[in-house]
Amino acid sequence: MRRVRYEVAGGPEVLFVEGVPVPDPGPGELLVRNEAVGVTLPGVRKVREGAEPGPLGGEVAGVVAAVGEGVTGFSVGDRVTGLCFSHAYAELSVVHQAMASRIPDRATAVDAVALVRSGLVARGAYEAGRPRPGDAVMVTAAASAVGTLALQYARAGGASRVVAAVGSAEKAEFVRSLGADEVVLYGDGSWGDPVDVVVDGVGGELLGPAVRALAPGGRLVAFSSGGGTIDAYELLVRGASVIGFQMAALARREPEVYARRLDELWELHRAHTLRPRVAAEIPLAEAARAHELVESRRNLGKVVLIP
Repeated sequence: MRRVRYEVAGGPEVLFVEGVPVPDPGPGELLVRNEAVGVTLPGVRKVREGAEPGPLGGEVAGVVAAVGEGVTGFSVGDRVTGLCFSHAYAELSVVHQAMASRIPDRATAVDAVALVRSGLVARGAYEAGRPRPGDAVMVTAAASAVGTLALQYARAGGASRVVAAVGSAEKAEFVRSLGADEVVLYGDGSWGDPVDVVVDGVGGELLGPAVRALAPGGRLVAFSSGGGTIDAYELLVRGASVIGFQMAALARREPEVYARRLDELWELHRAHTLRPRVAAEIPLAEAARAHELVESRRNLGKVVLIP
């Protein structure tokens, strides 16, 4: 089978395709014949900045080709999506059954990759900010896969004003179509009137202006892998707070909440309340092009690899 790998840290050009044997699923594992693989900014950053090369994990969706010992609830032929922590950029990947879920009949593999992880992160990060009806909400990286869904959660959740923060003016019309009332650019001197909640998917140097965009008592939710530092004095003068959110931590601590939110996510998709946006479907062998698109922040929605 084919898979994408890298041996040295660097840009998209370090990715290459190799032929390897099909892996065997271990105890509690599924072997999935991938129909769609999600590309994420953390994955792109890992290739660029990682201390040493490692497997490219990520979201996959497809059909169960084999099951390991002790697997319950899944059979060969089931359509599933899940997180793969080994080699996701491949024609076949191994996924632990605890990280897998079924794809409804009405949905495609691309739907699943664009919706599940990004939707769970978007909802979790949005709710971590304790939004109240009538609050003003800002979403950074608003044109990303997670950002597009966070905008929709804010709109459906009763926000009085939804602000999209993006890197270029070319994205303004796109994020407005998803429910943004206002659009601000990262480089603007002011991000407009203060907001009650900032859902931040960028981190780094944007944390400063994101905190300064908060109204008194405001909450910033940080879920990005971008890191960064925050001036405590800026929090003090606003009586503001910063909350960290990680989807994996919620799944480990409260698996029943995770499962319930997954079901609700598909219901919202069925009702067309959530509309995942796919920026591009790119052949697996052209993974470098997919990474370039995400790294340049030119994507409007999810970038998906098609094996």
